[in-house]
Amino acid sequence: MRLRNFFAIFIVLFFFISSCSSHSIKAKPTSKDTTGYIAPDLGKLPPNQLEVYRNEVENFYYNKLLRTGFNGAILVAKKGQVIFEAYHGYYNLRKKDSLTRHSAFHIASVSKTFTAMATLKLAQMGKLSLDDDVKKFLPAFPYDNVRVKDLLSHRSGLPNYLYFMDKLGWDTKQHVTNKDVLDYLIKFKPPATKPNTHFTYCNTNYALLGLIIEKASGESYADFLKQQFFTPLHMDDTYVWNISDSATAMPSYDYRGRQEAFTFLDCGFGDKNIYSTPEDLLKWDQALYTNEILSKEMLEKAYTPYSNEKPGIRNYGYGWRMNVYPDGRKIIYHNGWWHGNNAVFIRMIQDSVTIIVLGNKYNRNIYEAKEMEKYFNGKDTSPNDEENAEMPQEETISKATPKAKAHTSLTRKKVVKKSIVKRKR
Repeated sequence: MRLRNFFAIFIVLFFFISSCSSHSIKAKPTSKDTTGYIAPDLGKLPPNQLEVYRNEVENFYYNKLLRTGFNGAILVAKKGQVIFEAYHGYYNLRKKDSLTRHSAFHIASVSKTFTAMATLKLAQMGKLSLDDDVKKFLPAFPYDNVRVKDLLSHRSGLPNYLYFMDKLGWDTKQHVTNKDVLDYLIKFKPPATKPNTHFTYCNTNYALLGLIIEKASGESYADFLKQQFFTPLHMDDTYVWNISDSATAMPSYDYRGRQEAFTFLDCGFGDKNIYSTPEDLLKWDQALYTNEILSKEMLEKAYTPYSNEKPGIRNYGYGWRMNVYPDGRKIIYHNGWWHGNNAVFIRMIQDSVTIIVLGNKYNRNIYEAKEMEKYFNGKDTSPNDEENAEMPQEETISKATPKAKAHTSLTRKKVVKKSIVKRKR
């Protein structure tokens, strides 16, 4: 009996010690996760603070978005913890199929953040240098002394292909590819200014970076982003669009709800054409706090302001717009605009706050998402108007866009209840 009791006590102690030990070790990726990527721990906001933030964001959502015909998605988080998330409207306005958390939006120029970070990833891998001349990868490139970092920071002085292709005789019935942009630069050498003398936002820079990524990596742009970013970060609803996706990709609409037509400028990559969701963009945001995707050194390069000729808080890094304040604070962000697609991606890196608003029906109020910054830092900021540099001239929409009628027949409570997708986290 004594021997039996001894073994019983031994077994209990063994399992107790094993159990304690297992909780002291950081969990490894599951067998299904072969990427090795471990996401940062979520923050824990006090319930009362969480409620204050939620109420403020909800007020913005109702008053600035829903009352102006918003069709899209919003997600606001702090330290990775979602404060507010909602999906309102339709994937396809004609089919009336409701938006969900898996509905991928065209994020337009927010795509540039991925192109820039892919370029920095290749630099980290030793496959290129930011000081490399563009001719190293594109030998027939006709301009001198343009470096990779000049493309990243929009300081190349190159002309914008969105404007010069058709002016130089491009058949607008044919789709423009990145190679076509390069070929037209080589053939016609449209006027450019001296590189690294001033900032000029230009989509040509990122179309060329797309080609450089392919040359340096030996892979397609889409495959490199998928391998380096989308798969490791489990961004399962994010992809680089190509013409074969036309039948299934989310359509976009003007402010009246008329579907936008496909144009000859729609087939490039690097400067646009990534589709994603708010939840996937939050994963992207959180990964950039860990140094697992990119080193601290490379991230610091990305967030350094390079255009300091003019005084003021606005600046541009490598693939990121930024506001740099006298007290040292930086707000890292990028807006997007293509056809009826609007996108805002704001990262308040000192406060660990993420603000994401995506829409597929033109709504200029989406760009006022910057107002939400004051909820977290207590400081009012100037309105962030939509940036005309991020859309082609042909698609400029009048500032006198009529305001959509308010939902006067619905109470605030009913509208919010209808729009917010609640789920367990």
